[in-house]
Amino acid sequence: MSLNDDEVERYARHLVLPEIGGPGQQKLKRARVLVVGAGGLGAPLIQYLAAAGVGHIGIVDDDTVSLSNLQRQTIYGTDDIGAHKAVAAAAFVKRLNPHIVVEEHVTRIDPHNARALIAFYDVVAEGSDNFATRYAVSDACFHERKPLVMAALGRFDGSLTTIRAHETGPDGRPNPTWRCLFPDVPPSGTVPTCAEAGILGALPGVMGSLMALEVIRAITGFGEPLVGRLLLVDALTMRFETMRYGWDEENSLNGSAAR
Repeated sequence: MSLNDDEVERYARHLVLPEIGGPGQQKLKRARVLVVGAGGLGAPLIQYLAAAGVGHIGIVDDDTVSLSNLQRQTIYGTDDIGAHKAVAAAAFVKRLNPHIVVEEHVTRIDPHNARALIAFYDVVAEGSDNFATRYAVSDACFHERKPLVMAALGRFDGSLTTIRAHETGPDGRPNPTWRCLFPDVPPSGTVPTCAEAGILGALPGVMGSLMALEVIRAITGFGEPLVGRLLLVDALTMRFETMRYGWDEENSLNGSAAR
């Protein structure tokens, strides 16, 4: 799949990077990425994936744009209030980069439809705002053998990791699953929502951009992915730390009892 003259100029800064170059940009053009959640994390993620030339982007979200979203979800404008986020985000992508094919999925992912949606994509990026969706997506990615980039937000903090639980690590042991890191869904009401706790508006932009880096890495293969590592960002102290985590043989997906 070759690049035309317009694409060569558009992606010129990628093409001169030895770690990306022409072969990497062609991989991006061929790639199919599913973005779950077009909110605080999804908005910058979608923007940078489209700008980078990811050829096929699917957007899953059943929510609509509200005025309170505009403090941080910067791909939307005042005129988008009331529109479905998946539809408005798709329109943004088409304005930004006409070379991108974009699919809108105005629905909520759950254990019943997750595998069917994920099966058609190469990489999945999960940036939803609820635990039920995170577990449904991470379980489905394991079963469909898809790389998964996951991020989460707090008031002034964020976290990011890459899950490749369908593969083994250099030591021959299975890579960890999301359930190795967080075995169970927290009890209802124990984690306040964004509306209840608030959130610093620029923070999702940072974390969503880092998600885009991990997705582009998963497609092109440059550098070292955050597999088995959880990146923690503290915006109050401007501290970035990385915590390692490993395979839990008791996890329900690829643990000893499940094999």
